[in-house]
Formats: sequence, C-alpha cells, structure tokens
Amino acid sequence: MSKVRQIFETMPSRYIPSPGSPSKSYYFSVGEERWTVQMHADRCEVSPGKTIEKADVVLKCDPGLFEKMVLEGKTPGPIDIARGKIKTNDPGALTALKTRFRM
Repeated sequence: MSKVRQIFETMPSRYIPSPGSPSKSYYFSVGEERWTVQMHADRCEVSPGKTIEKADVVLKCDPGLFEKMVLEGKTPGPIDIARGKIKTNDPGALTALKTRFRM
C-alpha cells in the first residue's frame, strides 16, 4: 500500500471537527492516486476516485510534495505553484488542511 493511500485512509480518524464551519469538498490528484475528501462541521468523508462532479478545491501534485505537506507541515508557496510542482484552484484553502487534521 502506498504512503499516499495510507494518508487518505487515516484522514477521517485525524479530522478535527469545527462546529459552524461550512462544508467544503476537495479533489486530490497525487501521482497516480485520486481521492475525494468532503469536510463537514462534524465529520470528514474520504473516498477513492472522483466521487463528486465539481469540488470546491482541486489539488494536483506529486506524491513527494504531498507527503511533505501532510507529514512535515510544508506549506506550498508561490514558487511551488510557478514551477508546476503543485496546481490548485484555491491556494488559501490548502492551509485549512493543516488546521483541520491532526498531522
């Protein structure tokens, strides 16, 4: 099992509920892995593949960068985006991942 898959499979147990927060959906394309994450005020749902038509946040990156983001707390910056190491439609929403999960 890949490290990326392990990260996604453990996300629900590491989720920190945030009462009053609006629901937000994420679609991840990490190397060959595809995952949908739906964060609600009280729970997190993680599914392999693309399970929703249009996610609020889309993130595409290589597995190495994703692992650094999740396991080491690296925050991707404008240089990572400019160099194409990461592609997203909402860079600001990536910080929510650090605050909503026990990393």
